[in-house]
Formats: sequence, C-alpha cells, structure tokens
Amino acid sequence: MKYLCLICAEKVMEQMPPADADKHFEEYREFTDSIRRSGHLIGCNRLLPPDAASTVRVRNGRVSVTDGPFTETKEQFGGYYLIEARDLNEAIQVASRIPGAKRGCVEVRPVAEDLQTLRALGADGPEFA
Repeated sequence: MKYLCLICAEKVMEQMPPADADKHFEEYREFTDSIRRSGHLIGCNRLLPPDAASTVRVRNGRVSVTDGPFTETKEQFGGYYLIEARDLNEAIQVASRIPGAKRGCVEVRPVAEDLQTLRALGADGPEFA
C-alpha cells in the first residue's frame, strides 16, 4: 500500500542558519538513501517556502488566485515522501525516521487506490499496472 508522508515544520531550510540547513540536508540524504535501499521509496521532494505558493479557488465559475498559503499557521509543509509499506504500522515506522519529525511532525496518510479513484484519474489502464 502507498502512503504519503507530509513533513510539517515551523522552519524550512531557507529559514535556518546555513550550518543547520547543511546538517539537516545531510540527515535527509542519509534517510533517503536508506529507504531507497530498503525498497520503501516511491518518490520524494522538498517544497519551497509558503511565500512561493499560490492558492487557487473557483467560485461560481470564476478563478481566483492569491499569493501564499491558504491559512496562517506556525507550521508549514516542507516536503513529502511517497512510500510503499505493508501496512500503516510499517509506514509509521518509516515516517518516524524522517529527520523533520524531530523538528515538527509528519502526517502519514494512505493513498487512495480503489477502482473508482483509479478510473477517475485515468490510472486504471495496463500502463499503471
């Protein structure tokens, strides 16, 4: 089963002193290498800070775009890992090793893979098997 691990923290790399950011990047490199070797890794990436975001809304057929995140919060999404795990317990074990869990939190959420979802996304053909 696939799980998305959303990394939330009060500070993203751009907001850290350079030496701290360099150390944190190295922790992530080591973690990523370990889950690549174990076969858990499907994909991952770091997100730019919230001020690089755009929020899109459609109301009554009109598109509205605003700069920045939807809400003001102390924590912000810093990145994600898409992993493969036997079950939620294994996914939690993997997520607990994500370096960002020490500074913030990691939300672990199952990815929907039911037939109706796959059909809606056009992911039910042989190329996705």
